[in-house]
Amino acid sequence: MIARKAIFFLILLVLTISNGYSQSEIALRKGKLIYENSMGNAEMVKGWKMEGPGELKFNDGWMEMYAPNKKWDHVFWCPMDFPGSFIAEWEMQNRDTTSGLTIVFFAAKGSKGEDIFDPALPARDGTFKYYNKGQIDCYHISYYSNNPKNPERDDSHLRKDPMFALLQTGEEGIAKNSLEVHKVILVKKQAHILMYIDGRKIIDATDDGKTFGPVYTSGKIGFRQMRWTDFRYRNFKVWEIK
Repeated sequence: MIARKAIFFLILLVLTISNGYSQSEIALRKGKLIYENSMGNAEMVKGWKMEGPGELKFNDGWMEMYAPNKKWDHVFWCPMDFPGSFIAEWEMQNRDTTSGLTIVFFAAKGSKGEDIFDPALPARDGTFKYYNKGQIDCYHISYYSNNPKNPERDDSHLRKDPMFALLQTGEEGIAKNSLEVHKVILVKKQAHILMYIDGRKIIDATDDGKTFGPVYTSGKIGFRQMRWTDFRYRNFKVWEIK
């Protein structure tokens, strides 16, 4: 009986490893909570850094981010450096389904290991080339795509910068016309990267550390929106992985 149970759990473990963490496995893998932010008012995001003309407003415990008159793209950075392995989650909701695109940057550092806010690095204003072709090393996932310049696209992309290397094309993240509240989970266990939207896995990839250079480890997390985008965010949390 004991042997049968051992074989069952071994098979379950193999399936979990091969298919990425299940939702129950993610809950069990959560270690120490290292960052928590409700994002519910301006004081909560004091110390965060906005690049580009993005503006914030707060209502009902949410942080809404947008560019007035859809002026230009923008990135909002959490000031903390996160370890090479973490589980992050947050909630978000679209306020305007006309058009938009959202990205999360993570494991972000300067190309020589500098803090991304090091004054020696070139200034950034939200223009994409300063992130995907500049002097920042990071991964990024685009998980909502309603770009008027590419209306046919609805899949998600995991890329490695500054090469803009496509590591994986995943299924649609947040649907173009959705006004629902969505829960996003991002898992990075060193080279292994996963993303879930409402429990549905959209990214499951491993950086081989060779094709596009070494695996990125610790660094910052930032939320990017294209100029047309109007989303609101809340309950950003990050855990170590056990």
